[in-house]
Amino acid sequence: MRSRQRTYVLGGLFVATVLLATWLLSSVLATVFFAITVAYVLYPLSERLVDRGLSKRVAAMLSTVVAFLAGTAITLPLVGVLYVRRRDLFVFLQQLPETLTLRVGEFAYPINVADILLALRGIVQGFAVTLATLMPILALKAVLFAILVYAILWRPAAPKHEIYELIPRRYHDILDRLHRRLRSTLYAIYVLQAATAFGTFLMAWAVFATLGYQSAFALAVVAGILQFVPVVGPSVVVLAIAAADVVAGDVVGAVLVTVVGLVLVGFLPDAVIRPRLARYTAGMPASLYFVGFTGGVLSLGLVGFIAGPVVVALLIELIHLLTEDRSPTQQQLS
Repeated sequence: MRSRQRTYVLGGLFVATVLLATWLLSSVLATVFFAITVAYVLYPLSERLVDRGLSKRVAAMLSTVVAFLAGTAITLPLVGVLYVRRRDLFVFLQQLPETLTLRVGEFAYPINVADILLALRGIVQGFAVTLATLMPILALKAVLFAILVYAILWRPAAPKHEIYELIPRRYHDILDRLHRRLRSTLYAIYVLQAATAFGTFLMAWAVFATLGYQSAFALAVVAGILQFVPVVGPSVVVLAIAAADVVAGDVVGAVLVTVVGLVLVGFLPDAVIRPRLARYTAGMPASLYFVGFTGGVLSLGLVGFIAGPVVVALLIELIHLLTEDRSPTQQQLS
């Protein structure tokens, strides 16, 4: 009786401490979450390096460097393209007419382009000021991210051992199933999406350069980045180029880039790369992935990009476990 009461007290203290830590550390919870998920994906790489004779410290350090290089490879090209092509963007915006008229049957809807550009300018300036203010905080979070990834990869068994000691042995199979589902989902989000985005970038670069667009590389970078956005994806870039061609009076070019771009840029990378890597994933339907992505981003911001699909994937796995547990019972009753 005393042992059970002690367990309840410790459980209550644990819950209270978790709530207090969540409140105090709320500003870095997203960084901690990203570090844990990235370490999950990089763990097989770290183990492979250990198998090749490297120490766990060195393997963890090299895997952490890989994480930083991967993040840089995703963000740096986009920032570089926006900086290098800023003049081309300004020239394009200056060439737009002050008003555009959309006609639907007998109705005409005038759009004041100048007001829209002025509003966009204010948004960009505000974002630049905010980003400059947050740079010291972002640098500190980057250091925290690196330390966490390194620590998790160096001692990966420590959290698992503590969790398995806390939970009774008869529930360990549930933890194993959830672990496999989490690992495959994170692989699908990080690795499969990154591979598909890179393939989209290469295909978009070839297509836009062949069609004669001067900013083919910049457009290809944006198309690759948008591959991380489900359903919408790089098709937005293709349609935006087509709309710009229509405004410029090149209707034939707009039709050509729409047909060729949607097929080769919007569809082909998904059709070729995803099936080859699908065996490494949990096979979550695209519709549920989109629900998790959208709900996560709207609820949690950037961290929801990962957290939303992960929660949906774990929910699916728990439903499968409940179905499997009920099936033997139903068979016995019948």
